[in-house]
Amino acid sequence: MTKTMIYIVEDEQSIRELLIYALQNSGYMARGFGDGRELFAALHTEKASAILLDIMLPEEDGLSILKKIRSTPGIKDIPVLLVTAKSSEIDKIVGLDSGADDYITKPFSMMELSARIKAILRRVKREEEPAFEKLHIGEILIDPAEHTAYVSGKPVNLTLKEYELLYFLMQNSGLVFSRDKLLQKIWGYDFDGETRTVDVHIRSLRQKLAASATHLQTIRGIGYRFNNDIE
Repeated sequence: MTKTMIYIVEDEQSIRELLIYALQNSGYMARGFGDGRELFAALHTEKASAILLDIMLPEEDGLSILKKIRSTPGIKDIPVLLVTAKSSEIDKIVGLDSGADDYITKPFSMMELSARIKAILRRVKREEEPAFEKLHIGEILIDPAEHTAYVSGKPVNLTLKEYELLYFLMQNSGLVFSRDKLLQKIWGYDFDGETRTVDVHIRSLRQKLAASATHLQTIRGIGYRFNNDIE
């Protein structure tokens, strides 16, 4: 059986070699690159199953590389896991808005990294989404056939996880979900302390939904729900 190939873009050689070693021990094939030029040269000859991309690179930063990946036919669908040492939520939001599938903040454990990679690979390998009915609550409309959300008739530019999170909450309108449960349902993993991922996506969703964001309610001490009773 052909092993899954993971590409790693990390300018520090010692970290790059450690990540390659860890991923190979987890059953993957792995190749490391010091910058975007090396990455794209490799992608021309062999398409990776996923890319582990550091944001902080000396010449061209990871966000710029990510945008190029997402605009290049043939490779734009490769799942990308951003790696950053930054703790600022705005950096994570920018990364997700640029098309990242997920992010992980240094320092992280190899077990967590492996779980996140498995989660994004599972999403890629899922069969075509069944034809669900459109969801229309208030001014928000989700059309699964188009994989698009609309507010007041205008399309909203959502990342994959934002779309999945909104769709799930609307499907289960009125029900309250903990951050842990949403992490399991949307991201496919569960790590203590990682529920900030959910908060970041909810905050970004609220910004994009504008006035309709009132449907997304925070239940203090528990989690979130989509309330369809908002006028």
